[in-house]
Amino acid sequence: GLGFNIVGGTDQQYMSNDSSIYVSRIKKDGAAYLDGRLQEGDKIVAVNGRDLKDLLHKDAVEMFRSAGSDVSLTVQRRLQPQNGPVGHRGDGESGGLPLAAVLVAGLALAAAAVWISLRYRQRM
Repeated sequence: GLGFNIVGGTDQQYMSNDSSIYVSRIKKDGAAYLDGRLQEGDKIVAVNGRDLKDLLHKDAVEMFRSAGSDVSLTVQRRLQPQNGPVGHRGDGESGGLPLAAVLVAGLALAAAAVWISLRYRQRM
């Protein structure tokens, strides 16, 4: 396979009021792991140009299984929250960007809905 697991669908919503398909796990040494671009938590919007909106989980799984050996994914990256206070280095020094700058940049990225197109070659 492509080397990752998915969650979601109209019958198995991963997030409340959201039937989208998400990457739940990247399998070590699988195609997605070796490629390095797909991340756990990414929302998969389309497979080979076919929209995954409003599908049952099993139908989404079948789309991946029948995608062939050259697969194109359209992915929306989820913004990851930072651990600890902004600019905290743990060594007593202050550094990094002010909180307002980080929030403005984060909101701009969220508003732009970062889309990434990934191409995988299925490894057999």
